Amino acid sequence: MMNGVVNDCLRHVFSHRHFIKQLRPINIIHQFSCYSNPVTKTLNSIHILNQTLISQLFGSSSSGVILCSFYSTKPPTRSLRRRISKRTKAYSKPTLDEARFQRAVSQLPPRFSNEELCNVITLEEDPLVCLELFNWASQQPRFRHNVFTYHITIKKLGAAEMYQEMDDVVNQVLAVPYVGSEALYNTVIYFFTEARKLTRAVNIFKHMKNSRNLECRPSIRTYNILFTAFLSRGRNSYINHMYMETIRCLFKQMVNDGIDPDIFSLNSMIKGYVLSNHVNDALRIFHQMDVVYNCPPNSFSYDYLIHGLCAQGRTDNARELCDEMKQKGFVPSARSYNSLVNALALGGGVEEAMSSLWEMIEKQRLVDLITYRTVLDEMCRRGRVEEAMKLLKELHDKDLVDGHTYRKLQHVFEDEFDDSNDRKRLR
Repeated sequence: MMNGVVNDCLRHVFSHRHFIKQLRPINIIHQFSCYSNPVTKTLNSIHILNQTLISQLFGSSSSGVILCSFYSTKPPTRSLRRRISKRTKAYSKPTLDEARFQRAVSQLPPRFSNEELCNVITLEEDPLVCLELFNWASQQPRFRHNVFTYHITIKKLGAAEMYQEMDDVVNQVLAVPYVGSEALYNTVIYFFTEARKLTRAVNIFKHMKNSRNLECRPSIRTYNILFTAFLSRGRNSYINHMYMETIRCLFKQMVNDGIDPDIFSLNSMIKGYVLSNHVNDALRIFHQMDVVYNCPPNSFSYDYLIHGLCAQGRTDNARELCDEMKQKGFVPSARSYNSLVNALALGGGVEEAMSSLWEMIEKQRLVDLITYRTVLDEMCRRGRVEEAMKLLKELHDKDLVDGHTYRKLQHVFEDEFDDSNDRKRLR
């Protein structure tokens, strides 16, 4: 019967923040307290925390009363935070500052030109005033917006994350065949990718490709914006694999259109292949950079490959690539060094790992906790506990690890000792 009561109450909890329901057959009162968002008017998931019998407060003759408190004990999920953020923005739409708008209008002559309007919008900091100026100018007789007024308005709205308003202006641009430029469409694609509207961005890209105006055709900048957007979507190898197929098709299309890839697009291909666990394909692009595309690799090219090779356990190839990188005058990044030191230590090359670790410190690259722990742990596994303890103490004495990290690393040695006498040596 209690389950039925709770279910009945749960059906009403989303419309009442606090309510009390009297159950006459058994004389039980249920009070529900839930977390309510003041903006969205929604309730988080609820959990029964306690049931307190308080009949003793009213004496033995009173009916039994049970107090139940419900509220969320879990942090909100990312999707919930996004929904709350969207609703918050929807409920807190900014209002137009009429006085500021009138001041902006007063700066324009009676018969203003597109250049004069563009200058006023550029100097205006309030994006809502910029939009109102744009709409107001559209209603003026003998005035037509050109590519520059469209461009600056879209920039202002996109920078202010007013994506819906920006989308309305973009639709006006697409409705006018003779208005448009490569720079304008690149700005539109960039802000659509920032708004995570990849489908809309791809549609603008297709519009550019089908445009009869050669000045509106995609450039290397257009492709690089899309590469960056697709590479930032994935958080695991499977998702990266799905997006990598799209990136590969875009790259092939770019080359077929006669656009020479630059260092950014080639590094994007290498990074994408590494993230999707296609390291051999990344190596193929790497070896083609100088020979086929006349674009020598830079430090980022090496960093992506070193990390990918280490992740696959190909430590020898990673070490050779790191040596080649240093011979060309590049300094590996912290990520490359950490990956290489971990791979060397796990592969049994503790001496090489320690040498790379000190080299990393000398180059002022940040060593993470996992790298320190891996090196110390592998030294202990090989019976070099005393040497590992000296290394940790040296790192601490040279202020290379702080007190919090030092205490965490001590747990590596505590696992190696069983009796209390040996544990005292760690203090």
